Amino acid sequence: MSTEQSGSGYVAPGQEYQRDQNYITDRITADGSSGWPVEAGRYRLVIARACPWANRAAIVRRLLGLEPVISMGICGPTHDERSWTFDLDPGGRDPVLGYERLQEAFFARDPEYPRGITVPAMVDIPTRAVVTNDFKQMTLDFSSEWTQFHRDGAPDLYPEHLRAEMDEVIERVFTEVNNGVYRCGFAGSQRAYDKAYDRLWTALDWLEERLSTRRYLMGDTITEADVRLFTTLARFDPVYHGHFKANRQKLAEMPVLWAYARDLFQTPGFGDTTDFPQIKEHYYVVHADINPTQIIPKGPDTSNWLTPHHREELGGSPFGDGTPPGPVAAGEEVPAEHGPGGIGHR
Repeated sequence: MSTEQSGSGYVAPGQEYQRDQNYITDRITADGSSGWPVEAGRYRLVIARACPWANRAAIVRRLLGLEPVISMGICGPTHDERSWTFDLDPGGRDPVLGYERLQEAFFARDPEYPRGITVPAMVDIPTRAVVTNDFKQMTLDFSSEWTQFHRDGAPDLYPEHLRAEMDEVIERVFTEVNNGVYRCGFAGSQRAYDKAYDRLWTALDWLEERLSTRRYLMGDTITEADVRLFTTLARFDPVYHGHFKANRQKLAEMPVLWAYARDLFQTPGFGDTTDFPQIKEHYYVVHADINPTQIIPKGPDTSNWLTPHHREELGGSPFGDGTPPGPVAAGEEVPAEHGPGGIGHR
């Protein structure tokens, strides 16, 4: 994906897709032993609504109520070979960091930074340098290291007693689904594509079965595992089914997964962080080797995300003994016309 690689050359002819997973792995910790102490107001989370990995960070931040202590910068949905840009902000600059490009925060950390400029990224506001872009660890740390700043009623998204099983589920979801759609879309040969396609649908069938008897991936309440699966499902019919050729079925044709996805979408924190036009614009414009015309499709109609899901019949509740998050923070709202049933593209 664009978050891992720059430019429009995503497909290596004749090859299977291999994701670059070399990130800046520094962590922000409660005890400060990492050199980066948890501190209110010190760090800025930089995302792009288009990116599934960044969308995850925005959801977890919102579910835990970290908006008052971790500010958020939002890049536009497209980028060039250099990096994501703050083209949605007045004057094209992030109002806190003053940057035009996220690349500047990476170069502030390492002037010779050699790898892809990726979102999500946590940036140290005093030095304006990136701290970490390790998206897998970042959200787990929001749950485990930032607890002193969690809102009242915040869910435990990474409960201790479930971690062993949950880590296995998360890893399978990542390798086979989150990254599996990319293996289909960026396959460099028919053989690589066919293999990727079969792996993806094996995993989706496993999820369809797993979720037929439980409301959420780990049981009766939402966890980090659901956040990680949701952002792929939200992009499935608008992007992955056609653009990435993951087309055995639409999500809307898989009764269990489709109901599960709508259940999450209609839960505060999920649908209200999802921007369909930006999602489509990113994939169809940036991946020019897959879609050389860069034409963005108008469909599918997204109003079906608000239809009844009936998942409550399985029992459980999204936040268990906790409470849903409050309204979206001022200035962070997804425009209404970018939500269900809204415009096909910007």
